[in-house]
Amino acid sequence: MLVNSNELLKNALKDGYAIGAYNINNLEWAKYILEACNSDKSPVILAVSEKSVSYFGGYHVVYSTVKSLINDLNIKVPVVLHLDHAHSFTSCKNAIDAGFTSVMIDASSKSLDENIKETNEVVSYAKKKNVSVEAEVGALDDSIYTNLNDVSSFVMQTDVDSLAPFIGNKHGIYKGEPDLDFELLGAICKNVKIPLVLHGASGLDENKIKTAIFCGVCKININTDLQTAWSCAVRKYLEYNKDVYDPRLIIGSGEAAIKKIVHEKNKIFLSNRAF
Repeated sequence: MLVNSNELLKNALKDGYAIGAYNINNLEWAKYILEACNSDKSPVILAVSEKSVSYFGGYHVVYSTVKSLINDLNIKVPVVLHLDHAHSFTSCKNAIDAGFTSVMIDASSKSLDENIKETNEVVSYAKKKNVSVEAEVGALDDSIYTNLNDVSSFVMQTDVDSLAPFIGNKHGIYKGEPDLDFELLGAICKNVKIPLVLHGASGLDENKIKTAIFCGVCKININTDLQTAWSCAVRKYLEYNKDVYDPRLIIGSGEAAIKKIVHEKNKIFLSNRAF
């Protein structure tokens, strides 16, 4: 069933594990991820970017697709439908009104005061609808490390449910060995005492992921790993099946690759969870 992320992340923080937030780009990806997580008995966060919302056809389309899949596939695990990296109150409101159960307002590129103001605007609306809110302090896309004083002030002045810091993580494919500041991450966790989120986790090895979880991360975003695995599988399929033109076969040729990534990540994320 669809739920917000509050209790899921609080339990994960308390017991030292994490929940995967997997980006969905179409109906097929949503189906594959739901089936894999249901098999793993893992709660799942289905993340959708603003661009992906447009690709689907709108917020209501995304909600209806996910809701219908949960029902028709008989998905038993808790599912969070999350708007990822929204850059305006309007985007968050549209997602909430359509039925999304979680939103991220990303005003991290603005001043701290403006970030606090915009986050509080979203929180005020979301709380009335029982929707969880994630925010970001520090700027991942601009490589601005999270300031410990800023993040403490931010959490004190907002009622945000989870927080995404920048500690050297990045979106896309890492060039060279990722260098994450786990000392900073641990200090943030100690100061704010709310669930932390790790964006840009694709490409991180098991040790780094487990260290991040130990430092308070309990939501881990995976997108690029899914994209690269799926595209590699589809290219290989088309190379050996040049006469195939059925889009169901072409898109579906990446199903096993996506499910393999989800199973592998869930095994790492949930290694400390008591089933």
